[in-house]
Amino acid sequence: MSCRAVLATVKDMAQILATNVTRNNDKMNPDRPISELDVAGLQCPLPVLRARKVLAGMGPGSLLRVRATDPVARIDMPHFCAQAGHELLETTEDGRFLLFLIRRGASVPAPSDD
Repeated sequence: MSCRAVLATVKDMAQILATNVTRNNDKMNPDRPISELDVAGLQCPLPVLRARKVLAGMGPGSLLRVRATDPVARIDMPHFCAQAGHELLETTEDGRFLLFLIRRGASVPAPSDD
């Protein structure tokens, strides 16, 4: 499969996943600070691994905005959040950047060092 075909498939899958993202801006506390994580330039699986590490050090309900450039993050980040018990509040594009707003789950185990 050519790189263009793979990228087209990734974009199609990202559009499908984006339709399932819940936008919960009305439920967010506007006074709650949002932590920022810039993983621009990093490729799969590093954006998710860095987000996992930062989220593990945050309290339940805390917000993290992740800024990425890897197109595969459109698939990886929603899947990671669903599997790890976090809530993906928003996925947006800002120029060449993908922005993910994540609320840390209530009882999320710390990542292992293996």
